[in-house]
Amino acid sequence: MKAVIMAGGEGTRLRPLTSQRPKPLVPVLNMPIMEHIVLLLKEHGITDIVVTLHYLADEIEGYFGDGSEWGVNLIYSVEETPLGTAGSVKQAESYLKDDTFLIISGDALTDINLDRVIEYHRKRKSLATLVLSHVPNPLEFGVVITDDEGRIRRFLEKPSWGEVFSDTVNTGMYILEPSIFSYMEPGQNYDWSHDIFPKLLKEKKPLYGYIMENDYWCDVGNLQQYREAQYTVLDGNTRVRIGTRSVLSHTNGVWVGDGCEIDPSAQILPPVVIGRNCKIKGEAIVGPYSVIGDNCIIEEQAKVHRSILWDNVYVGVGSQINASTVCSHTTIESDCNIQEGAVIGARCRIENGTTIRTQIKLWPDKIIEAGSIVTMSLIWGQKWAGSLFRKQGVMGIANIELTPDFACKLGASFGGYLKRGATVVTSRDSGPVARMMKRALISGLLSVGVNVLDMRSMPLPIARHSILGSQAGGGVHVRIAPDDPKMILFEFFDEQGIYVAQSAERKIETIFYREDFRRVDAEQVGILEFAGRGIEQYAEAFYHRLNTEAIRDLHLKVVADFAFSRLASIYPSMLGRMGVDLIALNAYPDVQKTPKTPEARAALLPGLARIVQTLQADMGVLFEADGERMTLVSEEGQVIGGNELLALMIALVARTHPHARIAVPITAPSILEPIVALHDGTIVRSRTNSRDLMEFCVARPNKEGRVDFAGDDRGGFIFSEFQPTFDAMYAFGKLMEMLATTGLRLSELVRELPPAHLTRTMIRCPWDAKGRIMRVLTREADSLMSANKQHVEMVDGIKFFERDGWVLVLPDASEPYFHIYAESSSHEHAHELLCKYAKKIELLLQD
Repeated sequence: MKAVIMAGGEGTRLRPLTSQRPKPLVPVLNMPIMEHIVLLLKEHGITDIVVTLHYLADEIEGYFGDGSEWGVNLIYSVEETPLGTAGSVKQAESYLKDDTFLIISGDALTDINLDRVIEYHRKRKSLATLVLSHVPNPLEFGVVITDDEGRIRRFLEKPSWGEVFSDTVNTGMYILEPSIFSYMEPGQNYDWSHDIFPKLLKEKKPLYGYIMENDYWCDVGNLQQYREAQYTVLDGNTRVRIGTRSVLSHTNGVWVGDGCEIDPSAQILPPVVIGRNCKIKGEAIVGPYSVIGDNCIIEEQAKVHRSILWDNVYVGVGSQINASTVCSHTTIESDCNIQEGAVIGARCRIENGTTIRTQIKLWPDKIIEAGSIVTMSLIWGQKWAGSLFRKQGVMGIANIELTPDFACKLGASFGGYLKRGATVVTSRDSGPVARMMKRALISGLLSVGVNVLDMRSMPLPIARHSILGSQAGGGVHVRIAPDDPKMILFEFFDEQGIYVAQSAERKIETIFYREDFRRVDAEQVGILEFAGRGIEQYAEAFYHRLNTEAIRDLHLKVVADFAFSRLASIYPSMLGRMGVDLIALNAYPDVQKTPKTPEARAALLPGLARIVQTLQADMGVLFEADGERMTLVSEEGQVIGGNELLALMIALVARTHPHARIAVPITAPSILEPIVALHDGTIVRSRTNSRDLMEFCVARPNKEGRVDFAGDDRGGFIFSEFQPTFDAMYAFGKLMEMLATTGLRLSELVRELPPAHLTRTMIRCPWDAKGRIMRVLTREADSLMSANKQHVEMVDGIKFFERDGWVLVLPDASEPYFHIYAESSSHEHAHELLCKYAKKIELLLQD
């Protein structure tokens, strides 16, 4: 049998390790990753190997040559342009067309028993067998679901947590029959997971998954995994080879290469690998869990703990390196402190007394002056836990994690994602931190040739509306996060004013971390203009869409709490023009007084309710979240929020818009369907994030028609006729119009609503257990559906329909939690269902 080693990737997530060397040549235990793979193939009798190359191909060819040094025969297939994971193999068809062949990644670490996989493939007469593995965090992999016989049922590429129905992922190792080539044309770009395997699945070809049980496999996809993979091997829990082909002596967990000089007073704490010709001097401490490359010098009293040092690294007297990676030919002078997670590129010089803070990355060839405290990565953005983007955008501690230079890079990244000459609408809240950050972000946008239309301080609905009105390529709004005053939030919008798609987020994130910014000539720098009529244009469209005469005829008395927001300087005059008798509370912008937590906003509601009753007003309203959300108070002083407010708005929309299509999150109560059905309407359920809800409100080609209305349980409402985003100002205007049409009062509507018994809880769950728990629950769901015992939905998370109720299990996308929602005909039964599934997850966590 022949093998294909896939070695063409750039390994961008391992930068700066891979900035000047291909990922297959990155050393693991003092041996390039690909060398481990070559030796594994030879061990299983596979000596004819095709290597597919693209990025820094000459480096790999130069290291391995024809393979004779390893007792194998290597043939190289170099892609001039990337052809995809399958297209690159098609290019080498002439070497592989005669027999079954194996594909294996040249940049992953494994000790898999290939003989068993080949036997499994042949026993099932499979056309393609995929090697699968269980992993703690499946988000960065292709999830694969198999039946009990191993036949593949479903693929899901790089899912969100709500789509993770298993922790079984594709390792990129395949056994294939040569007839697979008939599914590809020469010179075309194909991907196994996106193009070929789904086609085989559709045609019901024999497609199987071999699940690794006692074998080790690690993708080595990021810098933390790079270190941890070596820790695992040092623990002795794998069959991966330790050390190089040179002679290593091994005593009690310490591997030492030829020519080493180790002072008797030095402490070598196992497990440790030390390469050839190293010098470790008096009272130095090396280990445990450290790998020292060839020709390294570690001076007196230096400490190297849980760290990976490549070849020719010098560590000065008294310096400390903790859980870090140091690349080749780097000099670390005396009394330096390299803190946990730091990565230092090749040929750097760290001068005396320098501190490199946690998680800092230094690109190759940097010089750090003596006594420096390095708190920001050089030529590489600092990456915090998780992805750059969170639920609503990019968020971090203001002026600590997210600084002006960070904002400038973020602006350049968003601008680099757009075409040169595009226009971006920028806006912010009224605080000084948002002003500072927005100005830095604008500088980044201008630097890459993108024009900026700045709206200064502006309520978010008006800013979003201006993106549509100005035909901009997108927008950015900067504000203090609604629920945490320490955090600054950057929200990115597309040309419709809705949150950019996840695919766009990934592209922006890639540009940010690679610092792959587009540079333009001075004459091509973007133009900054200030929007002059954004408020007027919004107001004109607002009045045009609403039946203002019907509202004026009601002669409503309204108490509005503006919560010290920018809305207070805009909306009162708009309400006055519609004949509303307005009593305004907290009606001036003051960023210091603006309530910044849900508890602070809730504290305003009792006072609002008292004033509504005292003044005998028709209703009260509290505007929140920069004009995006609202809470109502009825004329009787009853606070209306959450799912009750959602049901009230939907009841009004259904009455006034027959046959309406209405979108709500999957977590919304079941009482909504019968309310809408009375008026021949339809409820469409979306995933729980705001982006998906907004997507339903956008008319796009090749997509089912948009919905008329969408809302969530936090007071956010969208009327598609106006704009496809949350807008509390228009929603309140529409509420008054619908009340005028129906002749109803808020208290009457509330009394007509059926009761909803919905409860929820959160269970803390380590990240590495989420995928496993979802796999177990998905199998349970599949079993229930197969036996027709229970209906299950998998729109977002897993929704189990129990007797007289339902339960939704939803892993949080950015926090180590599971959310559990339950609804039933009584609060007691809903609580029982909630406890049942909470206990189920807690038991799974104990396994």
